[in-house]
Amino acid sequence: MKQYVWLGLALLGTSLAMAQVETGNNTVRFEAVDNNENDPTGLELPAIERPNISNLENKKYQFDADSDLGKEEEKPFEMNQDDGLLDSPMAKGPKYFEEKKKEEETMARDQALGEVRTKTGFVRVMYRDHQHVDGDRIRVYVNEDIVQSDISLTSSFQGITISLDDGPNVISFQALNQGDSGPNTAELHVYDEDGRIISAKGWNLLTGYKANITVIKE
Repeated sequence: MKQYVWLGLALLGTSLAMAQVETGNNTVRFEAVDNNENDPTGLELPAIERPNISNLENKKYQFDADSDLGKEEEKPFEMNQDDGLLDSPMAKGPKYFEEKKKEEETMARDQALGEVRTKTGFVRVMYRDHQHVDGDRIRVYVNEDIVQSDISLTSSFQGITISLDDGPNVISFQALNQGDSGPNTAELHVYDEDGRIISAKGWNLLTGYKANITVIKE
C-alpha cells in the first residue's frame, strides 16, 4: 500500500515542476518548424531534367551528317568541254623551238640548187663547210652514179672535176650526217674549164637528203 502512495506523490511532484517551467520567467519556447518528413535530408531540391543530345532544340550546334558544307558542286561531264590546256602558254614550246621546227621541216627534203648552162666539156665543183666545222660528211653523185662515196667537209674548199655529157648533167650532194651541231651545211661553187664561176649555192640538209644542181652542156 505504501508503494502506491509514494508513486502517486512522485507523479504529482513531476506535474508541479513542469507547470513551474511553463509559467516561470525563464520559460524556453521553440518555434515550430515545417519539416518534410518525406525527404530524409530535410531539404527538397527542384527536379532537373537531364539533357539529351539527340533532342537538342538549338540547331546551331547540331552535327548534320547530310550537310553540304565543304562539298564541291559536281558538274555534268561533257565530252566536248574545253579544259583550257590547249590555250595554256605552258602547253606551247618556246619560240626558239618553234622556229627550229620550221627550219627542220624545210631541211627534211631534197633541195634544188637550180641549173646552169655551159659550152665547156667539164666543170669543177668545189665545196666546204661554211659554218662551224663539226664533222659534216657528204656523198657525191653524177646522174645517180656515185663519184665520191664519203667526203668530210672542212673550212677550206675542196672538190672534183666532172666531165659533162651533152644535155643535162645532174650533180647531187647527199648528207651522210649532220655533224655535232646539225644540220649538214655546205657552200658550193661551180667553175667552167676556163675557171669562171658559173654558180654559187649552199645547202642545209638533214641526214639522207640531197642537194641537186643541173649543169646543161650546150
